[in-house]
Amino acid sequence: MTDLQKRSLLKAAALTAVAAAALVGCGKKEEAAPAPAPAPAAAAPAAKPEPLKIAFAYVGPVGDGGWTFAHDNGRKALEKEFGDKIATSFVENVPESADAERVLRDMAGQGNKLIFGTTFGYMEPMLKVAADNAGVKFEHATGYKQADNMRTYDSRTYEGAYMAGVIAGAMTKTNTLGVVGSIPIPEVVRNINAFTLGAQSSNPKVKTKVVWVNGWFDPPKETEAATSLINGGADVLFQNTDSPAVLKTAEAKGKRAFGWDSDMTAYGPKAHLASAVINWGPYYIKATKEALDGSWKGGTAAWWGVKEGAIDIVSIAEDVPAETKAKVEAVKKGLADGSFAIWKGPIADNTGKVQVAKDTVADDKFLGGLNFFVKGVEGKVPGAK
Repeated sequence: MTDLQKRSLLKAAALTAVAAAALVGCGKKEEAAPAPAPAPAAAAPAAKPEPLKIAFAYVGPVGDGGWTFAHDNGRKALEKEFGDKIATSFVENVPESADAERVLRDMAGQGNKLIFGTTFGYMEPMLKVAADNAGVKFEHATGYKQADNMRTYDSRTYEGAYMAGVIAGAMTKTNTLGVVGSIPIPEVVRNINAFTLGAQSSNPKVKTKVVWVNGWFDPPKETEAATSLINGGADVLFQNTDSPAVLKTAEAKGKRAFGWDSDMTAYGPKAHLASAVINWGPYYIKATKEALDGSWKGGTAAWWGVKEGAIDIVSIAEDVPAETKAKVEAVKKGLADGSFAIWKGPIADNTGKVQVAKDTVADDKFLGGLNFFVKGVEGKVPGAK
C-alpha cells in the first residue's frame, strides 16, 4: 500500500469518527431536553343567561297613532333600557273576546315569562291563563282583578283630560264641547267628567255632548260620531278612542280638537289644540326590572299619573292664550306635587245630586266605580241605574 493510499484511509476514518461523535452528541441532547409542560386548560366561558322573554297583547294596530302606539313606544323603551337582557314580542289587533285567551295561552306556551295585556277586556281571559301558568308573570292594564301571579296597572288619563278641558273651555266659541266616547266604563266616564270639569274651570258656561261608538278603535264610527257632534254645535272635540279620526274630522270641518294617548299633531295641525299623552315606559321599565331581579310581586295595583311621569299634555297650539297655558302649567305642577286635586267637592252630577261634598276629595275607590256624568254633561251613562 502506498503512502498516498494510507493517508486516504486515515482521513476517511477520522471523518467517520467525527460524524459518529456528532450523532452521539445529538442523541444525548435530545434525551436531556425536558418534556414541555402541558398548557393550562382554558377556563370555560360563563354561560350567558337567557334573555327574559316578554310579550304584549295589543287591542289595536301599533300604527293607530294613539293608545296602542303609546304602549308600543313603552315596549321600545324597554328594549333601549335592557338591551339583550330581554327579548320582546307583540300581537296586535287582539279582540276583547275568546281570541284574547287563545293569544295569551300561546304567549305563555312560547316561553314568555312576563306578559302584558293592554286593554280592559283582557281581564277575565288573563285571569284564566294566569291560573294555569304559575311560573309566568301577568300584567293587566286598566283592570281591577289580581292574582298571585297577576297584577294590574293603569294611568290616570283623567289628569290629561282635565288639562285638555282647561284649554277647551278657553277656546270654544259656541260653549259646546263634543266627546267621542268609546265604551261606557268608569275609566271613560272619568275622562269625560274630568274634561268637563277642566273646561268649566276656564268657562263655567260650557256644556258637553257625548256620542258613543262602543269600541276602542273604529275610525269610520269615530268619524261619524265626530261629524254628528259638530252638526250638533260642538266646535271643540275630545275623544276617548284610539285613532286620530276625530282630529282629522275636525281638521276637515274647520273645528278644533285634541290628540289622545299620543301626540297626534301631524294628523290635523290646524285643528290640533294639544295632545293628552300617556308614557307607559316608566312603568314597563319598573315591572321588567322587578321581573329580572326577583322582586316582582303579584296581587297588587298601580295607578300612575303626572306625578310619576306617566301623564302629560304636549304640543299646545300657538294660538292658545298665554294665561291659559300658564293655568295648565299650574295644574300640572299641582298634580305633580299633590297640591291640586281634580275631584275636590262640591261636585254634583247632572241631575243636581251632590256626589262629592264640599272640601272632600274623592278617593280612588270612588273614582274606580264612577258611573254618573257631572253637571254640564248631557245625557246619562249607558247602563247606569
